Amino acid sequence: MIFQLQIKYLLRKPRGAENGHLSTRLIQPLCKGTIQLIGVCLIGQLSLPFSASAQQTVQNVRELLDVPYVTGGHERQKLDLFLPQVPDDKPCPVIVRIHGGAWRHGDKSAQRGVAGYVKQGYIGVAINYRFSQQAIFPAQIEDCKAAIRWLRANAEEYGIDPERICVVGSSAGGHLAALLGTTGDSQHFDVGEHLGFSSAVCAVVDNFGPTDLLEANRTPGFENRMSMVTQLLGGTVAEKPELAAAANPINYISLADPPFLIIHGDADPIVPINQSELLHAALEKAGVPSQIHIVQGGMHGGNLFKTSQCKILLKDFLKQQVMEKTVITDRD
Repeated sequence: MIFQLQIKYLLRKPRGAENGHLSTRLIQPLCKGTIQLIGVCLIGQLSLPFSASAQQTVQNVRELLDVPYVTGGHERQKLDLFLPQVPDDKPCPVIVRIHGGAWRHGDKSAQRGVAGYVKQGYIGVAINYRFSQQAIFPAQIEDCKAAIRWLRANAEEYGIDPERICVVGSSAGGHLAALLGTTGDSQHFDVGEHLGFSSAVCAVVDNFGPTDLLEANRTPGFENRMSMVTQLLGGTVAEKPELAAAANPINYISLADPPFLIIHGDADPIVPINQSELLHAALEKAGVPSQIHIVQGGMHGGNLFKTSQCKILLKDFLKQQVMEKTVITDRD
């Protein structure tokens, strides 16, 4: 059942919510070619497929599947943990994968490739979250934050380094990963259990995720093709401008945010590349380390995102910002 969620509990109104639009300093023309945010991540679940071998059980990896991160919660509030078969003698950094699928499709089982990070010294995690047809925004980000807090609350049991938790997401998952990154220095969307633990992350990898629904909505014809965003918000962007603003990662950016790696194809027919360009520009303006990589000819995921160049870029980012990171930025 879709139900309305109030956003009055937010500690501060997101920048740009006033008058139902964002600050004009962040507004740039959408990219040429009338690329629209039409599917909003419908194929995000298939955007960065892993090889068949990666989908199988990885040798020397201990799997803990369907672990609830909310006591007595919804069936979607579960995660999969991929741990070294022989526990390390020191806490390990964590890579958390968030699936895409227009906020209403997809499953963590498609992210089993995260288990491959275990042999590199990481702990892999894949999470599910409630779909928009089950609960409208902000349920999805509340679930992601609950999962991060659960990991910290159980860090000692599973050998997790609570200071080195990175999130990676594609499409709708990229949107949620970015929102985790930009709201870590506040209590936005932190509800439920383990509130004594932070939901901040140390690094974000955002693959072609929406970042500014209000700006995208200004594209002619956008609203008629945005049934998935309408379902996420429980109404159109025009009808729910404050909730749309609350869903925008770009509206919470501050100097305390973690480093970002943003990857987007310049031929994406689903999420305009402008969405990633706006995020990157806003992060840089705030002094947040941000890299953006444009995949020439790249659509909404696919083989062009699995080139050696992309793989090296991701590996180097994770090494520098997660594996070799010793402390998380002070957020007090």
